[in-house]
Amino acid sequence: MSFEKTLALLDRKAMLPPLGLITVAAILPQAWNFKLVDRNVRDVTEAEWAWADLVILSAMIVQKEDLLDQIGEAKHRQKRVAVGGPYPTALPDEAAGAGADYLILDEGEITLPLFVAAIAQGQPSGTFRSHGEKPDVSFTPIPRFELLDFDAYAEMSVQFSRGCPFQCEFCDIIVLYGRKPRTKSPGQLLAELDRLYELGWRRSIFMVDDNFIGNKRNVKLFLTELLPWMVEHRYPFSFATEASVDLAQDQELMEQMVACNFGAVFLGIETPDEASLTLTQKHQNTRDSLSDAVLRITRTGLRVMAGFIIGFDGEEKGAGDRIVKFVEQTSIPTALFSMLQALPDTALSHRLTREGRLRSKSANINQTTLMNFVPTRPLEDIAHEYIDAFWQLYDPEKFLDRAYRHYRMLGEATYPDKGREKDDRNPITWVTLRALLTICWRQGVWRKTRWQFWRNLVQMLRHNPGGVSSYLAVCAQIEHFMEYRHIVRDEIEAQLADYLAEEARLQTQTVLEPVRVAESMIH
Repeated sequence: MSFEKTLALLDRKAMLPPLGLITVAAILPQAWNFKLVDRNVRDVTEAEWAWADLVILSAMIVQKEDLLDQIGEAKHRQKRVAVGGPYPTALPDEAAGAGADYLILDEGEITLPLFVAAIAQGQPSGTFRSHGEKPDVSFTPIPRFELLDFDAYAEMSVQFSRGCPFQCEFCDIIVLYGRKPRTKSPGQLLAELDRLYELGWRRSIFMVDDNFIGNKRNVKLFLTELLPWMVEHRYPFSFATEASVDLAQDQELMEQMVACNFGAVFLGIETPDEASLTLTQKHQNTRDSLSDAVLRITRTGLRVMAGFIIGFDGEEKGAGDRIVKFVEQTSIPTALFSMLQALPDTALSHRLTREGRLRSKSANINQTTLMNFVPTRPLEDIAHEYIDAFWQLYDPEKFLDRAYRHYRMLGEATYPDKGREKDDRNPITWVTLRALLTICWRQGVWRKTRWQFWRNLVQMLRHNPGGVSSYLAVCAQIEHFMEYRHIVRDEIEAQLADYLAEEARLQTQTVLEPVRVAESMIH
């Protein structure tokens, strides 16, 4: 989710920087000269194309079209091209087919040195894999943060761990990084924060771990050392991360996170349907009440964001409505919703291949794409439920109501005083003032949410004044989703029409073939 309209209010170009590429830059020989271009932020200039001796590209599956295009642009200019990251690792033949010279697959701590050695030996091409070996990330160097344009990003990103101990059938994280979470040392990550502090970053940082609490022991050790660092530096950052729902079972851990200024956590809830969770092997979500877990996390002081999926095997009719009901009951403002995709090399994709139900090996992890496999109930029903639920989740009045109720619960949280000193390092700028005025105009004057907006804001000032700025930032998300839900509806309906037309054509062809056979027998 890119939140383009919300980012535009703050004059930002992207939510997060390419942490993978600046880590690659730190692992490669430091005698090399680097220039970084984030295609989420800007295009590559002709001067940069001319300057480069070697082009190194990385992409996730959702960025595959642009990666293939950039390989073509580089080869058109007769540049050597190396590619890596989740997409080339999952589908290396596609990158190779587009003309990439070097495939640096799996985790770079192992495969980048192999690539560097090949370059030194003059090899014109090559594929470099780790063959199941996982690197010790406690030796990963500090990313080259100085290569980034800080003003382009809403948040900074760092990584504490890789891997996840669970075995969700649809997830590719355990395929890429394994089921044994590997963590950096506390001192190592504090050195990264020192570097960001030195470079002047003073805003939010997202811990991009796919499950921050996969190794709870090491997380607690890190948080124990992070707290005095935050106190000493007068809380220069706020943090957000992703975690499994079993976070709710560890009150001590949640309170440590809040004390260290973690303000939000993204939970992979997926569905309130226990049968679907069991079938997809997301057993960690079935051990306790999901709604109780969300409320427990919220009341500890962590804003909950959550992911939901429709289209699991055996899913009963009405799954979309059940997701909407769950989101409303738990007051989750930011509920990211998509149709299930069978990602390459996952247990789900292997099972569907065996069953002859995989329509495409490739997949797009976004909210505007139909499922890439044949589901167990009519795809038309799933698509319509998805569109209707997406529309309801981002109805402006319902969204603002959930955000308000969520922040009222956050305001009830009790935890040790963070002891911040007042400072003026983050004064209100014209950009933030303009964003605030825009939100107030659109939601408080122009739209029918006007009375709701001002009533909620007044109550927030009374009951949770410390959360007002964060609350307004969440309210701003509807500026993106109001337009985006139209895009979701239009693109899903168009793809569904194409799918149904193709299904009708195939059925007609199936009927005609026996007729042709019968006619030939008659003649």
